Amino acid sequence: MRYVQAAILIVFLAAVGLFAVQNMQAITVKFLGWSISAPVALLAVAVYLLGMLTGWTVIAFIRRSIHRVSDVSHREG
Repeated sequence: MRYVQAAILIVFLAAVGLFAVQNMQAITVKFLGWSISAPVALLAVAVYLLGMLTGWTVIAFIRRSIHRVSDVSHREG
């Protein structure tokens, strides 16, 4: 199983590296009066990391909410 995981990771990293090499042209992104010019690959990585952060925050919020609800139901029961 460890070799399968390593192979998947290597393929993923190779695809990301290929994407980064093929998309080095700069683009400009504008949002609320701010603008940033950066390579497509860099902006894609930034958006991915932002998505991971927000996803992690939402999961933590849901887990905490479920934990609180289960604690309340155990106290009442």
